[in-house]
Amino acid sequence: MSQKIGLFVGSFDPVTYGHLDIIHRSAKLFDKLYVAPMTNTSKKYLFTYEEKKAFIEAEIKDLENVEVVDAKGELTVKLAQDLGVNFLVRSMRTADDFKYESGISAINKILDKKIETIFLLADNRYATISSSMMKEVASFGGDISGFVPPAVAQALIEKYRKD
Repeated sequence: MSQKIGLFVGSFDPVTYGHLDIIHRSAKLFDKLYVAPMTNTSKKYLFTYEEKKAFIEAEIKDLENVEVVDAKGELTVKLAQDLGVNFLVRSMRTADDFKYESGISAINKILDKKIETIFLLADNRYATISSSMMKEVASFGGDISGFVPPAVAQALIEKYRKD
């Protein structure tokens, strides 16, 4: 029987408790789960790839079957093929996410018919959290400690510190 290998990609700028919930839940579904901070050319990033990777690694160190991989500038399907992935993990918070994610899934299926996409609904506790919202709140000095890990909250405070 072949291994179930998953890949969860995102911009993770920054990683939130919602992302981490999806990672922890996905880790239970797969023999191996890869997590990849990816490049979305339509987004302007606050954190470097190295910072995003370090934040994720610090939060998943207890998950033996999860590994953060380098995928800067790579197409998701190509990365999946290179890693021997058979499932892409995508998360959805809202109906708008469904429309967007189903389009991505359709394109990925055209690019590689062997790779399936699995959608996980966001836990209700995290359904309103987005990385862009966290950056916005942090930029105005708001408390984001309930939405992101402490190291991420501190890094956001430092990025937006007014001198």
